[in-house]
Amino acid sequence: MSLITLTDPQSPISEAYRTLRTNLSFYSLDKPLQTLVVTSPAVSEDNGVSVANLAVTMAQSGRNILLIDCDLRRPVLHEFFGLSNENGLTTMILDDVEKPPLQQTNVENLSLLASGPKPPNPADMLGSKKVDQLIASMTEQFDFVLFNAPPVVAVTDATILGAKVDGVLLVITAGKTRRDHAEKAKEMLEQAHVRVVGVALTNAPKDSSLGDYYN
Repeated sequence: MSLITLTDPQSPISEAYRTLRTNLSFYSLDKPLQTLVVTSPAVSEDNGVSVANLAVTMAQSGRNILLIDCDLRRPVLHEFFGLSNENGLTTMILDDVEKPPLQQTNVENLSLLASGPKPPNPADMLGSKKVDQLIASMTEQFDFVLFNAPPVVAVTDATILGAKVDGVLLVITAGKTRRDHAEKAKEMLEQAHVRVVGVALTNAPKDSSLGDYYN
């Protein structure tokens, strides 16, 4: 798997991720975001791609970034960076390891905490006090912590995790995400008092009027 922010950093898509990075940076000047869950309404491959590319652009800005794969059912982030998933969040919690098994990616300033092997009870694990302690510890060590979470409508994981962080970013895929799924996801998050900071649209048609500018 490839990351367009690395393979084609001058592309319109890469620029869109940098715009998203900037918008998140100025989301709240009173209390800037430091922890963010990126998820989608329903099953979508764009979710993992989006959080990985966003993490790359944040790291490229010079900030120290941690990316945590909390999709304990279908982890993908380790594959993007060619890293191991043998140890990660699940092994840290199950083995009661104090120091998380962080891995340095091939991107400067970007570290990854992989998901680790699939546990029997992902939602219960994400709701544990150990995850609370991990978040508190990692926010002291990193400038920004990004979490990849499974779809909101499919399982409760993203909602549980979203209640522990500064906000949630929903990834909507043009031509794929159903309107009722998007509305249901927003409703579920709001009912749980989870702060939805915005929506990112992927797979949108390219604006042909910008072609000459990027060429």
